[in-house]
Parts: sequence; C-alpha cells; structure tokens
Amino acid sequence: MADKLGLPLLLPNPPPSKSIFQDPKPPFTVPSNQPLAPFLNDLFHHQNFPSTSTQSTHFPQSTNFPSPIPRTTRRRIGKHSDFNKGKPWNPHRLSPQGEKILQTLINPEFEVQNIHQNLVSLYTEHYVEGSELDIESLGFDILGIIKGLGYYKKGDLALNVFEWVRNRPNSGVLLNGSVIAVIVSMLGKEGKISVASNLLHNLHKDGFCIDVYAYTSLITAFARNGRYRDAVMAYKKMEEEGCQPTLITYNVILNVYGKMGMPWSRISGVFESMKNSGVVPDAYTYNTLITCCRRGSLHEEARQIFEEMKLGGFLPDKVTYNALLDVYGRSRRPKEAMEVLREMEVHGFSPSIVTYNSLVSAYARDGLMEEAMELKSQMTEKVIRPDVFTYTTLFSGYEKAGKDESAMRIFEEMTSAGCKPNICTFNALIKMYGNRGKFTEMMKVFDDIRTFGCSPDIVTWNTLLAVFGQNGMDSEVTGVFKEMKRAGFVAERDTFNTLIGAYSRCGAFDQAMVIYRRMLDAGVTPDLSTYNAVLAALARGGLWEQSEKVLAEMKDGRCKPNELTYSSLLHAYANGKEIDRIHSLAEEIYSSVIQPHVVLLKTLVLVYSKSDLLVETERAFSELRSRGFSPDITTLNAMLSIYGRKQMVTKAAEIMNFMSDSGFTPSLTTYNSLMYMYSRSGNYEKSEQLLMEIIAKGVRPDVISYNTVIYAYCRNGRMRDASRIFTEMKESGIVPDVITYNTFVARYAADAMFIDAIEVVRYMIKQGCKPNDSTYNSIIDSYCKLNRRDEALAFINNLRKLNPHVSKEEKTRLSARLMKK
Repeated sequence: MADKLGLPLLLPNPPPSKSIFQDPKPPFTVPSNQPLAPFLNDLFHHQNFPSTSTQSTHFPQSTNFPSPIPRTTRRRIGKHSDFNKGKPWNPHRLSPQGEKILQTLINPEFEVQNIHQNLVSLYTEHYVEGSELDIESLGFDILGIIKGLGYYKKGDLALNVFEWVRNRPNSGVLLNGSVIAVIVSMLGKEGKISVASNLLHNLHKDGFCIDVYAYTSLITAFARNGRYRDAVMAYKKMEEEGCQPTLITYNVILNVYGKMGMPWSRISGVFESMKNSGVVPDAYTYNTLITCCRRGSLHEEARQIFEEMKLGGFLPDKVTYNALLDVYGRSRRPKEAMEVLREMEVHGFSPSIVTYNSLVSAYARDGLMEEAMELKSQMTEKVIRPDVFTYTTLFSGYEKAGKDESAMRIFEEMTSAGCKPNICTFNALIKMYGNRGKFTEMMKVFDDIRTFGCSPDIVTWNTLLAVFGQNGMDSEVTGVFKEMKRAGFVAERDTFNTLIGAYSRCGAFDQAMVIYRRMLDAGVTPDLSTYNAVLAALARGGLWEQSEKVLAEMKDGRCKPNELTYSSLLHAYANGKEIDRIHSLAEEIYSSVIQPHVVLLKTLVLVYSKSDLLVETERAFSELRSRGFSPDITTLNAMLSIYGRKQMVTKAAEIMNFMSDSGFTPSLTTYNSLMYMYSRSGNYEKSEQLLMEIIAKGVRPDVISYNTVIYAYCRNGRMRDASRIFTEMKESGIVPDVITYNTFVARYAADAMFIDAIEVVRYMIKQGCKPNDSTYNSIIDSYCKLNRRDEALAFINNLRKLNPHVSKEEKTRLSARLMKK
C-alpha cells in the first residue's frame, strides 16, 4: 500500500499575489510549484489523483474585532477616535452648512436625485473670497457627513456621497485615507464586501492613495465576514505597496491567523515582525495570541505569552484569564485550568458563565464527570445559572463516556429548567444516536432541528459525515456530503478533516487522500487536526514508517504534535505488528518523557488489547486508574474484549459489574465482545440471546454480531441454526462478508460436506463477495486431513470453473500448499 500513497501534506506556502479588491471568482488553487516535504512529495508522485478544483468561498460567520488603542500619534480610525463614542451622534467639527446638509440627507423624505444640489451648496460654502476652495474644512465636512450617515445606518447614501465627491475636482485630496477607510469599514459592517473590494480596486486603479488605514478597514471587513483568506491577501498586498501595518492591522491579522488555524510558527512570526517594526503590542494583542493557542492545544505557548504580557506591564483582565483557561481546557489539562481560576479570583476577577463553561469542558473532555458536575454545583452556589453550553457540554461528556442515561438526565434537566436547546445540543444528540447505531433516531433529531427554530450548521453535517464514516458506510458519507453542498454549505477545514477520517474508516484510503488534495486545491491550510486525520488513516493501514516520517515533519516546525498524534502512532504500530515499538513508546509515556495524557493511557489499553497482550493491557489499565483518570466505555470494552478472548469469564463479569455500577450504557462493541466469549464456550447459545437482547433495545447489530452467532452454531455443528441466523442477517439489511461465508465453508469442509462447501463458494461469488486465501485453504486442508489428496488436486485444477477470475498465482499457491500437507 505504501508505494501507492499520495500524501502532499505539508502546509502550503502563502497564496500567490492577485487582486484583492475584487470578489474572487476563479477557483483558489495551490500553486503547482509549492514545495512539499521530501517524504510526502515522494509519496504523492506515486499516485495519480484526479485534478480537482473547488471554489474558495466561505459560509459567512459573524466575527467581532474590538478596536484596540494604538500607541501612535498618527490619525486614528475607528470608534476610539470618535468624539461621539458612547453618546448620541454629535456633528463634531461639521460646519453649519455641513450640519444642515447632514440633517437634510438623514430626513426620511430625502430623495437621492437631490444629492447634487445639496452637495454643490456645500462646495459653494467653502470657497474663500469667492475663488479659492478651502480644501481642509471641506474635507472635514465630507468626512463628518459620511460618518454621520454611517451612524444613522444609511450606508447606501454615504456611498452615493462618496461617489459624487469622487467625480468632482480635487477628489484625490478630499477622499484621503481616512474617508476611504470609513466608507470601506461602513460597507464591511453591512456585509457588502464585494462593493467594498470593488471600490478599493477602482480607486487604486484611478490613482487614489490607498493608505494603511484603508487597507486595515478592508482587512477588518473581510475578517468580520469570515473571509479570512481574502483578509490575508489584502494584508500581503498592503505590504507589497509599502504600507507599514499599524497596531490595529497586526491585531486583526493575528486574529485572522488564529481563526484560520495557522501554525504557531506563522502566528509567532507575525508577532515578532510586529515588535521588530517598532509597533508595541497592547493587551488586545496578547489576548489574541493566547486565543490563537486554542486550536492546537498550545498550552505551553499560551502560558509563555501570558508571562510576557505581564512582563510588558499589562495587567491580565477577565478576557485574558478566560482565554488562558480555555486553552488549558482544550488541552485536556483541567488542573492547570483550575489554577488559572484561582489566580483569576486572587486578582479580583469573579468567574463568569464563560469561565465555568471552559472549566466544565476541561473536565468533561477527559471523562471526569464527577468534577464537572461539582463545578456545575459551584455555579449554582455563586448564582451563576447554567446555560445551554453548560448543559450541552455535560451531555456530550456523559455521551462520550458511554453513560447514556446520565446524558439524558442532563438533557431533561436542561429542558425542565427552561433552557432551550440550541444547534450544539442537537449536534450532540445526533452524535450520541449515531455512535450507538440508532440511525432512525439520529435522523429524526436531524429532521426536528427546524421544528425547534434552529437550522443545521456545518458542525451538524460534519457530525453526520463522522458518524457514517466510523460505521463504514461510505455510500452514506458520499450522500451526506452531496446533500451538504446542495444545502449551500461549502466544505471548510473541519469538513475536509472529517471526510479524510470518514473515508479512511470505511477502508477507502485512496478516497481519503483525494479529499486531502481537494482541500489543498480549495486553498484550505492543513492544521493539527488535518495531520492527525491523515495519521489516523495511515494507522489503520499499519503504515508505521510513514507515520513516523509525518511525525518527524510535524516536529520540524510544521505543527506541534499532541496526544492524538502519538495515539495514532501507537495504533499504527499495533496494526503493523510492531510490538517492540509499542513497548518503547509506552515506556516513554509511563516515565513521563511523553506526557502521560489520559488519551495515551487509554490508547495503550486499546492497542495492547488488540494485540492480545493480557499482562500489558492490564498494566496500562492499572496506570490509567492509578493516575486518577476514569476509564470510558471504549477502554472498558477493550478490557472486556481481551478477557472474552481469553475466556476469563470472571474478569469479564467484573468489568460488566463496574460498568453497571458506574452508570455506563453497554454499546454494540460491549455486546459483541460478550457474544464472542460465549460463542467459544459451552454456553454458546447465550450469544444468540444477547443478539436478540440488543435488537430489542433498538441497537442495530452489525456484521460482526451476526458472524459471531453464526460461528457459535457452526462450531457446534448446528448448521440449520447458523443458516437461520444468516437469513435473518440478510433480511435485516446487513451484507454478509467473506468471514461470514468462510465460517460456513470451513464447517462444511471439516464435516467432509465438500459439495455444500463448494456451493457456498459459488453463492458468495454470485453475491459479489470475493473468496480469499482462507476460503480455499479450509477446503484443501480438509481434503488432506481425510487423505483425499486426489480430490484436492482436482478441486485446484477445476477452480477456474468455480471462479473464472481466480489468478494463476492463487492456483500455484494452493498447489504448493497441497504439496506440503
């Protein structure tokens, strides 16, 4: 598989320069000369991907950027230099005629066609001694009138005034950077980004001076409307024009980089450039940088910025503490988050609902639900009412831990408290039902979203993609993606990351890499989540060498690895049968060379269980518990699985009792592990009873469930019962796989019922299921055990009649196997 991979994963260079003043129409593509890392570049050229280009547009999001006070004596733009700040509109510095014209323009009965005669009178008023125009005073009036029209939300009329002046003599002087900045900002706030960008384009073409204030207004307008890549393009164009960014410019672009999930090296690079150019950061700059650390869980970098902020003489405020606390929460470091809370309170800042929601999230992410619920109680004691985010976070925490009843109690408490569910709540419900295989209930929640006054958002669609992907339903993944685009949603980074994971879980690794190429073609910058999604895909194929190279490139300044990165590496080792490498990485985790994060300890339980290493599995589980972490349903299922395979019924019962006592809801995996254990025991009929039990509970069995019961009956020679389960399996819509058929073939062959075994092979081929080595091996081996080698040879010679697509290599392999028997 490795020689077929095409994985151009490294972060792309900045987009090529182009006109940033016009609404982008052509597709945004990655430059063909974009350098790739050696390993990834080599992989990419081994596989041909279809050339795909996707229009680079964003579903608009409302983003507010507070205007900090720049440390400069140059003319400032924005509300901080507005004499009307916090007061009703006051026509400051307007001449009496200018004020009169403004009042005329804001009159509801004013007609646009009369704009000429009104503005002409303004010009007449500013002639000195009847011959010379007072440009300075006229400029103040024009700026004041445009600002006033903006205040009264008459953006179209303000643009008409601007255009009228533009067509008059001396317009190049009158329409200076401040006026252009104001009109662009006004259009941006009204969402008229295309109008603003076209306006600047035409002004630039006509020779008007586009200064840093005008550029900053355009960058802010793009950012405010979620067009982050266009904001970056405008920033780069501004630099090319020789405009020195101001404090506001840097603050906005840092915020944009954070929203885009740019690597920390790029963000810190802008920050260093800012300081080197003599622009002094302010509190907003530091708060923005700390917030930028959220996406990559960069808690060390956030703390460093926090300390630098204090050394710079800035006192952290409530925004600072909440941002730092949120970074620790997203980094799954609840203890550090609590330390921030204590420091916050010491400095006189009372925690808010935002503070507590971040803390609740920090504990819920790690399954520490008792601590999360204790925080909810503290909120109530401090008369802070839990909101929809609090309840939804708790619901998601219980769902992830596998405690469905507790999750539903939280949901009921929320509705009883009069707290209306929002789209995040519905997304959490969709995820819960999808993870349990309850697709009917899941789609009902999806249909009910609009009934409650909500609309599906991009996260809703991403959740559906992830759910179908983890269940191996690739056709549903493709269908949902098409419906998502039909609904008007444009794929962005999280969607691409989800699709990469979804297709790789379906076994469609090539399709996952096609999605990655489309992501680059759409101009979307890969981030930590992208790296982790690709690493997870590599892990499923056991491609540990490629995984190590990707990890090395991440460490080489591309993206800081986190616990999910190392988790994927452990899975890659397990699937590649590299047990020694698992042991080596495990020791680094146990000894804290690599932070012994709860995710990594849970992963060790999973990979050791999957590798059937009982002692190592029990040690990892013990390490998890001794460090104060709570196991989740996945970890408990891993323990149950290995105990089941080892027929350690007492130990399996202990796990089931612990799950019951702790409020865990058994999942399909739980039942499958129990069915496996019973199918290999004398009490094999218990496996069908469990199958009926999960069906009665509304849980949809999968192919593993049915295969396990079929094996139980075949193993004990009860072929009629096995055939009955096979029929029920097909009627339920579950497609039998090669393991299903091989179970029948092996049993019939072992009982010397070769005609029946061959008929099963013929039937499976007709159903489109390709026989594998085990299919034919069981027949050949059974012939040999009965010393019927001639019949085995005849079977091999006539195999082409049974399967016209069988290869010569397969026949040669079987002949060699016969010779060895």
